[in-house]
Amino acid sequence: MKPAIEGGTPVRKDFLVFGKPVIREADIAEVVDTLRSGWIGHGPKTERFERMFAEYTGAEHAVSVNSCTAAMYLSLGLLNLDQDDEVITSPMTYPSTANVVLHHGAKAVFADICEDSCNIDPDEIFKKITPRTRAILPVHLHGYPADMERILDIADGQNIVVISDAAHATETLCKDRHVGVLGDATCFSFYATKNITTADGGMITTNRADWVERLRLLRMHGVTRNAWNRFQEKGFKFYDTVTPGYKLNLTDLQSAMALHQMERIEESYERRTQVWNEYSKAFSSMKGIEIPSEPVYGRHARHLYPARLVLDYLKIDRDHFLEALKAEGIGAGIHFISLHLHSFYADTFGYKPQDFPVAAKVSERTLSLPISPGLEDIDISDVIKACEKLLTYYAR
Repeated sequence: MKPAIEGGTPVRKDFLVFGKPVIREADIAEVVDTLRSGWIGHGPKTERFERMFAEYTGAEHAVSVNSCTAAMYLSLGLLNLDQDDEVITSPMTYPSTANVVLHHGAKAVFADICEDSCNIDPDEIFKKITPRTRAILPVHLHGYPADMERILDIADGQNIVVISDAAHATETLCKDRHVGVLGDATCFSFYATKNITTADGGMITTNRADWVERLRLLRMHGVTRNAWNRFQEKGFKFYDTVTPGYKLNLTDLQSAMALHQMERIEESYERRTQVWNEYSKAFSSMKGIEIPSEPVYGRHARHLYPARLVLDYLKIDRDHFLEALKAEGIGAGIHFISLHLHSFYADTFGYKPQDFPVAAKVSERTLSLPISPGLEDIDISDVIKACEKLLTYYAR
């Protein structure tokens, strides 16, 4: 059957959007209630969201911010990094993970990944440790847990802080522990495509009592009392600026979106797991495509379904396959192209593709297929049909 990109008939008439959020009437009503309340900035609903998230992860503290990037930036800022300091992280991630290190004036040191998980390889981390290493910044890519047990063992006793990028990992477990309680801090994203969304936003979870108040100060200009605190207090009390902070807080208008999503988080997870299993069942019998690995030491958040093409079997590359899927009416994505292949990092630090060979190999073969609790059975069927159509037509 001829693909639509070659002039054939597409699988779908209406385009299946990749990463479309699931917003229900309860979420909308909560936002409307916030608008009518007259309090739309940081206030009671944001603090309720923080409590719910801390309870869900098991963390002692949850500090909301306006993005996962802000969460990582603030957390790293507690280390007072300078140009002589190094932070080891994965090249297989969104640029924000490494960018926040550079914004603090420190050096982002990449360590190659494990091919099965796409997460940073602890053996490669160990090779990159120097007297200048201040932190390790692992990424729980796609929702697959990084090997935190080994990473924490490496950091232990060396005065190395561990701050995780858990942008994809709201429901991720390492063994039976949530990633939000592992290491010094864990940073989450509530961007529009994430498993919990506030349109944009983030959260820092930590069990470090010596960090939490500093984080709260830094997210709101470094002042001792925000507007909601002052509103609740009896009698006028002026705020005091105790440190030069930032404007990185989350608002009640955003938090209102998340409250009912948090209540149905496991229900949504189960539906994404059903979608995941349908894909894996179908693709396991097809040539030219490999299904993603399952973690052997925890729970995958099912944020993304990263299938890999067997390029030796196909006449086209991954990018052409992606465009062909789009022509069939199926939205898909790439998560990610390894940072050492991006022009800024290659030009600035002189990286070559072979410097991180596993990350380079995965980068050219992986694409993310739609996975959402909002997918109908017909949507899942159409994704499978479109992939099978292309794999058959473009087989060598």
